[in-house]
Amino acid sequence: MAWVRLSPGLRLMGGVRREDPHRDSSSLRVLHLYPKGDFFTGAAIQVWDLVRGLQARGHDIVLATRPNSHWASRAAGAGVTYYGLPMTSELDLRSVLGLIRVLRRHRIQIVHAHKGRARTLILLAGLFTGTPVLLLNRGVSFPLDRFNRLGYTTRRVTAIIAVCEAIKANLVQAGVPEAKIHVIYSGTDTERFHPGVDRVRIRDELGLTTEQFLVTQIGVRGEKGNDDLMEAMATVTALAPSAHLLMVGARDPQSLYAQAQRLGLKRNFHVLGYREDVPEILAGSNCCVDASYRGLGLTGSLRESLAVATPVVATAIEGNPELVLDGETGLLVPPRDVPALARAITRVMSDPVTARQTAEAGRRRVQLLFSTRGKVERVEALYRELVAAHRQQARERVILGP
Repeated sequence: MAWVRLSPGLRLMGGVRREDPHRDSSSLRVLHLYPKGDFFTGAAIQVWDLVRGLQARGHDIVLATRPNSHWASRAAGAGVTYYGLPMTSELDLRSVLGLIRVLRRHRIQIVHAHKGRARTLILLAGLFTGTPVLLLNRGVSFPLDRFNRLGYTTRRVTAIIAVCEAIKANLVQAGVPEAKIHVIYSGTDTERFHPGVDRVRIRDELGLTTEQFLVTQIGVRGEKGNDDLMEAMATVTALAPSAHLLMVGARDPQSLYAQAQRLGLKRNFHVLGYREDVPEILAGSNCCVDASYRGLGLTGSLRESLAVATPVVATAIEGNPELVLDGETGLLVPPRDVPALARAITRVMSDPVTARQTAEAGRRRVQLLFSTRGKVERVEALYRELVAAHRQQARERVILGP
């Protein structure tokens, strides 16, 4: 595995690729900038799937994240040019210098910035190189403060991808020009998440029989509503002792076990850390729940669960209702309403025929609107549109002069 040292804090994995004279002239040179080192979160998976999808369509893709051996090895295995940049803050000058070199070395046409820190760093680098087409991703619904609002409204930001209509509406309400915002749903790899995935392995691992009803939530953090779900499940298991709750992605399982014990869930509660077998976990579940109450865009585990034809219950906030049509592709409940959440889970348990029907309808909706293939195609089309407009503006500046 070769490393070419470029500057302090900046390394290129796999050496410098030479231009292929036979390469399709329609291919685009794109830098994806992800200012974190995690790999298994929903945001990171979206970046990786998009990078791979665009590369498969013949584009020259460069990827930069915070230094991480997993990202580096995955990129090397896929033949993706990779840089590990510190990106310790919005004013990290080492990363700005590194980005200047990346922009020049690869003659980048489009920068796709994921997260606000990436946007700020590339704007600083662009002061020295000229800013190529700059595209921002917006996947959360937290309110914009004054500083972040400027980062979206500046003319140097070409366009914004909102992962759902609800986030677009929030941005417009915050003063971001509507014409800059394009809704492209996050995607689910329907070749990896499909109804034929193994539904037995995770139940064997947890020691569950086919008669026991498994409710699963992917993601453990405050805004996910984990506490609400645990309280709701305490009610459910009091009426149906065969019901079990699984939480996946916990950094501190012991605190969750302690809370479960206080709620009387000890024998009906399971916790797992970060896992790569999410398709099998969701397929082996009887219901996937997202109890989030703020900050989300559209919860990825709902897409993934429906893709494997597992029923879902979700809170009716932000983008969730764009996927989960109440009574048609799943059940919706108000956020922070524990009794309503318990009733919805009980309803899925007590009416398996309707639950299967909603899950199948949800699977079709994912295939139509929320597949990774569809997302890659829509992003590629937007890239081409933005690059063409950028070239036209450059020609007009030349004709009109200073």
